[in-house]
Amino acid sequence: MDEEMATDVPKIVTEESNDYKEDDDNSKNDYSEVNDEELKEQAGVDSKKQQQTVGSKCLPGIVYIGHIPPRLRPKHMRNMLSLYGEIGRIFLQPEDRSVKRKKKKAGTKVTSFTEGWVEFRDKRVAKRVAASLHNTPMGSRKRSRFVSDLWNIKYLHRFQWCHLSERLAYEMTVLQQRLRTEISQAKRETNFYLANVEKSQNMDKLRRKREKKGENIKEKMWDFTQRRTEDEIQISRLRKQTTC
Repeated sequence: MDEEMATDVPKIVTEESNDYKEDDDNSKNDYSEVNDEELKEQAGVDSKKQQQTVGSKCLPGIVYIGHIPPRLRPKHMRNMLSLYGEIGRIFLQPEDRSVKRKKKKAGTKVTSFTEGWVEFRDKRVAKRVAASLHNTPMGSRKRSRFVSDLWNIKYLHRFQWCHLSERLAYEMTVLQQRLRTEISQAKRETNFYLANVEKSQNMDKLRRKREKKGENIKEKMWDFTQRRTEDEIQISRLRKQTTC
């Protein structure tokens, strides 16, 4: 009897262990299905968020400033316009070199700017700023140095910062080409002058040699008739009328 009991007990235990294994496998499958559904839902939410962020992405806008008062610097421009929105890049066009030379001769070394471009991070803010600040005083306080100056500001539709860099590069190439042509023209003029000087020196040497030898030198005269002036034409007409 004892041997039969000993042989029967492990069989019961093995059946129970198999049942436990089946329950564990079913629970794992259920848990994996739940995790897959949660991951799918999270992926859908993330894709929707990405689409929303792409759709509501802030595009930069650029405004053009046509008048810049003297002694105004880019830092002043940033401080004044940063109150209305986030600002990116700022570029102010300096004065021409000829104007700078005249100022240096007059004794003033302060450099001024003629026009400028300001980039806002959001183009909607740029539009509002251009519409609200145009023809309004730059300074809000009475003691500000820019109170007497007005904003001359305009929003540039579909204008990007690369267009400005292309324009500046084009202006630089035009300026360099103009300088090259001026330098080449100056070189031609100097070479022509030096050639004439050398020619006159050689002619003087030949004249001196002929004078030493006692030869007669005939100076060349210009063989052309000059056109009459208006006064001469009127005098000749009056003479004809008097004779008639």
